[in-house]
Amino acid sequence: MSRIIAVSNQKGGVGKTTTAVNLSSALGAAGKRTLLVDTDPQGNSSSGVGVDRRKLKVSVYDVLIRDLAVQKAILKTEFNNLSLLPSSLDLSGAEIELVDKPHREIILKRALADIRDQYDYILIDCPPSLGFITTNALIAADSVLIPIQCEFYALEGLSQLINSVRRVKRQYNRGLEIEGVLLTMYDGRLNLTQQVVDEVKKYFKDEVFKTVIPRTVRLSEAPSFGQPIQYFDRNCKGAKAYNALAVELIHKHKE
Repeated sequence: MSRIIAVSNQKGGVGKTTTAVNLSSALGAAGKRTLLVDTDPQGNSSSGVGVDRRKLKVSVYDVLIRDLAVQKAILKTEFNNLSLLPSSLDLSGAEIELVDKPHREIILKRALADIRDQYDYILIDCPPSLGFITTNALIAADSVLIPIQCEFYALEGLSQLINSVRRVKRQYNRGLEIEGVLLTMYDGRLNLTQQVVDEVKKYFKDEVFKTVIPRTVRLSEAPSFGQPIQYFDRNCKGAKAYNALAVELIHKHKE
């Protein structure tokens, strides 16, 4: 049985999609059968693994709105053990269309239930909001991974996300837990960075991953080439960090 992890933070620019893409790739490279689910209307996870959304015939939109069997929308990527359930431009209107759908909160959970035994990990890249799509992801997930950037407003708005996690846990998904908090855009040369790290660890305590993701130019360059960082520049600090995160995650679940 796979572990389903929602990668979520309604604050933009925190490294959410970067984490979804590169952690998925690192898990695949480590031999884990991995599915990346792109539920962000911007579709950056899809393009980050080399998929041209303009050429897609079906996507996660068809699964959520048109009741398409999820198997028919999943694509194999060119990267080891990594498949993709892509996003499409249609997804931008899905929030409104979901309003009138019966059992609208559990559509994604039901869809993934049909295929979760085919994977070791399923990572869901959530949109930067707390609407119906993110709620679907949290209900479908076993846990939520929260990227937080090492910048001044790091904890801004996080109380909303934590409240949403608690609400979903109370009403729909009693097993939902916080997988961990991931510090991104880390720059050890800055005093502010350490202050933010201390503040996040004080707030989340043992839920913070030991691995931190550095601020590097190569991580920001890789998406424009449609490649995860492990394939774009496997020797850079960013690739090594996401590989270390994958190892930490795998080890945690072995325990």
